Amino acid sequence: MENKTFFHSVYFWLKQPENKEYCKTFEVALQKFLNASVYTKTAAISKPAHSDRSVVDNSYTYALLVSFENEELHQKYQEEPAHLLFLKEASALWEKVQVFDSLEL
Repeated sequence: MENKTFFHSVYFWLKQPENKEYCKTFEVALQKFLNASVYTKTAAISKPAHSDRSVVDNSYTYALLVSFENEELHQKYQEEPAHLLFLKEASALWEKVQVFDSLEL
């Protein structure tokens, strides 16, 4: 595998995005996961900016934007206990997940 930065962008649509308890539970689980992950280079949790342009999709509830030193570390991240625990704790909260992975040029 090439040693290029690997970017992993994950968009979540919660089942009840207006439910503050759902949102708080999701945020806590996601932050706990990121705090425990040993493979991420950078990480950010974000919400839609509600940019008013036709090419922007603001329909998601949360975004997770992470980077890794390389694709191999991303693969390890997918299987690490912290990631698996996050899926167990939070997957019932969302109705849709969309992932975009990319490699640095």
